[in-house]
Amino acid sequence: MRPRSRILAAVLSFAGGIIGAHKFYLKDAGGSILYMFLLFVGTMISIPITFFLGLIDGFKLLGMNDEAFDRKYNRGFVQRNPVIERRRDEQMRKYESEDVRRGFQTPSVKLRGNPFKSSGLAKYKDFDLEAAIEDFKKGLEVEPNDIALHFNLACAYSLTEKKDLAFDHLARSVSLGFNDFERIQTHDDLAFIRIQPEYDVFKKNGFRVVPTSKASTDKSGTSSGGNKRTESDEFVLSQIEKLETLKTRGIISESEYVLEKRKLMR
Repeated sequence: MRPRSRILAAVLSFAGGIIGAHKFYLKDAGGSILYMFLLFVGTMISIPITFFLGLIDGFKLLGMNDEAFDRKYNRGFVQRNPVIERRRDEQMRKYESEDVRRGFQTPSVKLRGNPFKSSGLAKYKDFDLEAAIEDFKKGLEVEPNDIALHFNLACAYSLTEKKDLAFDHLARSVSLGFNDFERIQTHDDLAFIRIQPEYDVFKKNGFRVVPTSKASTDKSGTSSGGNKRTESDEFVLSQIEKLETLKTRGIISESEYVLEKRKLMR
């Protein structure tokens, strides 16, 4: 059943107010009975009382705002905006499929059962990375084998330039079942570890950490695996160092630092 229309009710009031048509449309039982009684009385005394009352009701309906009309005559109806509803449905579908699309096998109930996971994600999206890391770590105390938490920690550690921890948690997520390797190679937040000299070895080893000694890397940036930084990599690292200096001096905020670093890494 569709909600009642204020404009249609007003039209019925003007066109059929003499018999109370608008009262019947609005399901106003008391008003309908009153109109029928007044119609009978008016017929007896030859005065169209209901005609004038219908005009009055019509003007009242036109002067009433939609919110007041719905509150009075559309109780029980849920007023939906089709555009908003469509966007909401799309967001919910995206949210529900996000873990599956990324290769996470963790059931969605884990998110509801682990409050640190959801709070960590909220802080992560606000660029409060240190607080997000703490929540993710607490979340792992609740569920040590949560693939999504390990992957999110890898991203957070990459953004804070803690490459060893980033590699470690990324490797753990892969060992637990994460298999969206394309995402590892394209995710903006993992750009920092992808420009590290040990990344190629990490990738060749199936995205698992391979212990390396300091002697295996010479001053030119060439590792024992033949991995060498490109000029583009060196430029990105130099720009990140400049951003770090600006942040240390208080010229830019933490969120601005993270945002600009993400742009560089893309």
